[in-house]
Amino acid sequence: MASRADAIAVSGTPDYSIWRVILASSVGTMIEWYDFYIFGSLAAVLSPKFYPAGNDAIALIAYLSTFAVGFLVRPFGALFFGRIGDLVGRKYAFLVTLTIMGGATAIIGFLPTFATAGWFAPFTLLLIRVLQGLALGGEYGGAAVYVAEHVPDGKRGFYTSFIQITATLGLFVSLLVIVATQSFMTKEAFSAWGWRIPFLLSILLVSISLYIRLKMKESPIFTSIKTAGMTSLQPLKDAFGKWDNLKRVLISLLGATAGQGVVWYTGQFYALFYLQTILKVNATIANYIIAGALLLGMPFFTVFGALSDRIGRKKIMMAGCLIAVLTYMPIYKAMERAAGNNVETVKSAKNKVTGAISLTPLTRDANNALVPAKEAANPNLPMLVLLVFVQVIYVCMVYGPIAAYLVEAFPAKIRYTSLSLPYHIGNGVFGGLVPLIGLSSCATTGNIYAGLYYPMIVASMTFIVGSLLLKETHGHKIWDEVGGMK
Repeated sequence: MASRADAIAVSGTPDYSIWRVILASSVGTMIEWYDFYIFGSLAAVLSPKFYPAGNDAIALIAYLSTFAVGFLVRPFGALFFGRIGDLVGRKYAFLVTLTIMGGATAIIGFLPTFATAGWFAPFTLLLIRVLQGLALGGEYGGAAVYVAEHVPDGKRGFYTSFIQITATLGLFVSLLVIVATQSFMTKEAFSAWGWRIPFLLSILLVSISLYIRLKMKESPIFTSIKTAGMTSLQPLKDAFGKWDNLKRVLISLLGATAGQGVVWYTGQFYALFYLQTILKVNATIANYIIAGALLLGMPFFTVFGALSDRIGRKKIMMAGCLIAVLTYMPIYKAMERAAGNNVETVKSAKNKVTGAISLTPLTRDANNALVPAKEAANPNLPMLVLLVFVQVIYVCMVYGPIAAYLVEAFPAKIRYTSLSLPYHIGNGVFGGLVPLIGLSSCATTGNIYAGLYYPMIVASMTFIVGSLLLKETHGHKIWDEVGGMK
């Protein structure tokens, strides 16, 4: 007997393949991450363009603050678009988020600089970042729910894990486009006008994705509950105003997404910061190390997603958090040895004008005195790739099954709203703070491993809360809400 998901054509709902559903959702989400990362990747080039000349450090900090706004507004986007997705439909909501994100990114490509338009330029840039963050806050939930509400109950972990790869793919595509653009022109030309090309390319990418998504129909589960008059009239109130569901939201945040967020950011962004800033590995080489580890690790998102269909979501996510806590210290000590320049401690200094913290790694000279460490001359690249790859495996363990868990934890009528908020607080707030707290911890203590305390504490909290309170969901049949087996 086939599941309702395997028989969607019989019931008059979409007759296209599950892989087309995944393609439509994944491509759009990848493009939204591409748009988001383009902004951060070009920080050094663009900061003097949109802020007053005379102090590049202040301009860079202002630009990065504008970038950070995109993270801070993500939970608000989750609430706004989650409500739309539960009221009007999943497809409509993530068509809107894609259009907003792509349009906002394209506008940056046409935006006049500070030299041309004065303060209009940075204020408009800030507004665009707000729009991008709001759109991203609504995109992930829509994509995850849309895929999950098309696929069979027994394979939800496997199919939704493809959505989890999109953030990494978006980062790769953004870097690829930037490098390709820079290779076709001089440094001066790229700084003058070439930087606009990656932003303008968003028009083409979004147009392709919109075309694919417009061909898709609404989620069959949402179509069924809407036809039966079972949708929520007040998704926000039903999701957060009723203790039973609010409790699940809080447990999902503290017992799943918070730990997932810090493990995700530590295994990718903090590892890059540690290589470049603490261990003095050449910036380009460090990027190659991270890229190599991500490429090797990417298939394991689906491995752990599929495994969660067999043994459960909770076991894998909790194991990922616990193993990360137990092994981060030895891994990062091994990274220090592999870099080969014997960094012992760091000295911090605060810029009197900008307040920005800078770190100077210190090592021992022949007289056993602490001196500034030089750039790592001969780092053990295979070992460094391996050590980062191990951290990416932890990322796959906690991130691969998370979409399936979140979808199964909440009822269909408030699913989009309920899962989007804990996901974006866990990743945008708990996870997003990893680099900042890591930098501050190292600067305050001089301990090159102090930046690991924060993700270890949060991941420990998630392991404890999740182990005690998080319910296993992999046996939950979301199709039962619309008639179950057909």
